[in-house]
Amino acid sequence: PQGSEEAKAFISAFLKRSMPKMKDEAIQDILTRKAVVLEHYSKKKAKQKRKKPKGFTAKQRRELRLFEIEPEQQRYTLFLPLHELWKQYIRDLCHGLKPDAQPHMIQGKLLKADLHGAIVTVTKSRCPSYVGITGIILQEFKHVFKIITEEDKLKVVPKLHNVFSLEIDGFISYIYGSKFQFRASERSAKKFKLKGTIDL
Repeated sequence: PQGSEEAKAFISAFLKRSMPKMKDEAIQDILTRKAVVLEHYSKKKAKQKRKKPKGFTAKQRRELRLFEIEPEQQRYTLFLPLHELWKQYIRDLCHGLKPDAQPHMIQGKLLKADLHGAIVTVTKSRCPSYVGITGIILQEFKHVFKIITEEDKLKVVPKLHNVFSLEIDGFISYIYGSKFQFRASERSAKKFKLKGTIDL
C-alpha cells in the first residue's frame, strides 16, 4: 500500500498531466477543495488540404504538342465533313434559319455558338495580308483562329483588329474579332451587348 506522501505525489503529478495549463500554485489551491474537476484538452486536427485535380500545365501541353495539327492532316477536304456537321448544328441551334427569323436573334446565338467547323472569311483587317483569307476554323483560342484554307495551308489569324464573316443558308454574319477575344467555353456564358459602329 502506498503511503500518504506517495499518494500525494501521485495525485499532484496526475493533476499536472491532466491540467497542463495550470500552475503548481493553482493546482495546490484546487487540492484544498473537496471536488476536483479535470479538464479535457482535445488535440487539434490538422486541416487536410483538398487536392485539386492536376491537369497539364501550359508548358506540358506545348511539350506534348497537344494542340498541333500534323502536316499530313492539314488538308481542306479532311475537314469538309466537320463543316457539314457545323451547319447542321447551327440550323438546330437557330431552329432552321427560316426566312422570317429575326437577324439579331440569330446573331446572338452565333456569338455564343461553337465555331469549330465554320467557314469564315477575313473581310476587314488593319493588316492587308489577312484580307481575303477563307477557310474552315479548326481551332479557336482566346486571341487567334487556326484556319485551313482550300490550298491546304494552315493560317493562324489573330482576332484583334480583324473582322470575319461567315455565311450559312444565305444568312451572313460579321464577327468583330476585337470584341470576340474569349475562349469558346467562356463565350457560351458571356452576355454580349448590342453596340453601334465598332472601329478596327
